[in-house]
Formats: sequence, C-alpha cells, structure tokens
Amino acid sequence: MNLTWNWKLFNELSTHQLCQILRLRQQVFVVEQQCCYEDIDGWDERAVHLMGTDDVNGLVAYCRVFAPDVRFAEANIGRILTSASVRGAGLGHELLRRSKAWCDQNFPNLPVRIAAQAHLQGFYGSHGFVTDGPEYPVDEIPHVDMFLRQA
Repeated sequence: MNLTWNWKLFNELSTHQLCQILRLRQQVFVVEQQCCYEDIDGWDERAVHLMGTDDVNGLVAYCRVFAPDVRFAEANIGRILTSASVRGAGLGHELLRRSKAWCDQNFPNLPVRIAAQAHLQGFYGSHGFVTDGPEYPVDEIPHVDMFLRQA
C-alpha cells in the first residue's frame, strides 16, 4: 500500500482534511467501539496532526501529537487510529514509528506519554512504551498510561 504521510498544524488543515479526520475518528471510536464521547474536545487546535492517506480510501491512518507542557509534562501522542479498511497491513506500526520519530526530532531525550486502551498494551509495548500505573476508565473503556523514555 502506497501512502502519503503529512504533518500539519491545525491552521494548516483544509476543511476537507479536518472533515476526513473527524469522520475517521467518529468511525473508529464512536461507531466501531460503540463509545459515545465528545471527540471535538478543544485540543485539536494545539496539536500537530499526522495523516496517512491513499488514493483509494482517502485518510486511513491518523494521530495527533502535543508538545511537552501542553496537555501533560511529557510530549503526548493521542487519537491513534487506522481505518478498518486497512487494518492488518502494518499501518498502525508505521504511524507509531513516524510519531515517535517526530517526537524524538522535536523533543529529543524527553519522554512521550500515551493513554492507551488497555487491550493494546502489547502493541504499544512492542514500540518501547511501558505501562505506568493502574487501569482507569475513559468513557467506559479501560485505559492505562504508557511512557516511552527516549535516550
């Protein structure tokens, strides 16, 4: 699969790109996971957005990244997702590799935090993230805080 990867600040997103992002987040988090929550949370404006798109399906991989001291003391990667149409192709791993590399380039030697759905600890662990603390519910889905200690 040949994807185009783009990093954009909120004010660089076109209205079409923003609609694609919100649609994909809704498809994954609200519809697939049957979780009614406020996706438009007021944080998108302060994030950098990574989008993976292809010519057939449009936006198929996405996450947002925050600088240290925006949401947490650490850098933060969130809303990490891939479209159901491309799952199993390794795009989640590529998305995380690119996000980690961006954090390392922009915030060298600083830790990165994610609030991971608990059932994905193995996936994030395979990228060096370590669970720190107990499970807690976010919109009735068990989550854990995980950290990547960059050296």
